[in-house]
Amino acid sequence: MTKKTFKRFKLDVADIKSHKYLKIFGTLLNDPNLWHLNRYSVATAFSVGLFFAFVPIPFHMILAAAVAILVRSNLPISVALVWLTNPLTMAPIFYFTFKIGTWILGRPPTEFHFEPSLHWLTTGLKSIWTPLLLGSFICGTLLAIISNITIRLSWRYRVNRNWKARKKRQKFNNATMLPYTRSQSEVLEP
Repeated sequence: MTKKTFKRFKLDVADIKSHKYLKIFGTLLNDPNLWHLNRYSVATAFSVGLFFAFVPIPFHMILAAAVAILVRSNLPISVALVWLTNPLTMAPIFYFTFKIGTWILGRPPTEFHFEPSLHWLTTGLKSIWTPLLLGSFICGTLLAIISNITIRLSWRYRVNRNWKARKKRQKFNNATMLPYTRSQSEVLEP
C-alpha cells in the first residue's frame, strides 16, 4: 500500500480527538507522530491493530488506541484495523483461534453450545476460555509480526523503486538536453 492510498482515507483529526472514548487520553492525542504516515508509524499501526483485532474482550479499540499512543504509531490505522473482527467475522475468527488453541494445548476440541445466560458465562465459557485466549494471542502475534515485516519491506521496495525511476528520469533529461553554447557576439557584449 502506498502513502497515497492512506491519504485518500485520511480522517479529520479534530473528529477523532473529540471522540467520546478517546477523550480519556487528553493531551496525549496532540503528538503529531500519531497522525503521520511513514514507514514506522504505518507498520507499527498494523501490528497494533491486527493484534488487538484478535483479543476476545470488549472495548479492544480503547486498548489498541492506548498502545498506539504508547508506541507512537498511526492512531487511526491502529483503531480501524481492530474492526477486522466485527459482528460478521467475529464467530469464524474466534472459532479458528479456539481450534488453534486446542491444537497447541493438545486437547480434544470440546463441543459447546452457546446460551445467552449468566450460567453459561460462568460454566460454559470456563471450558473454552484457555484455548481461545491462547489461540487468539498466537494468531494475533503472528499476524502482527507478519504485517509489520511485510509493510516495512514493501514500503522500502516502493521507495527504492521510486528513487531508481527518478534517477533514470534525471539521466534521460540530462542526456537529451542540448548543451547551451554562447555565440561569439554574446560573449563580447557587456
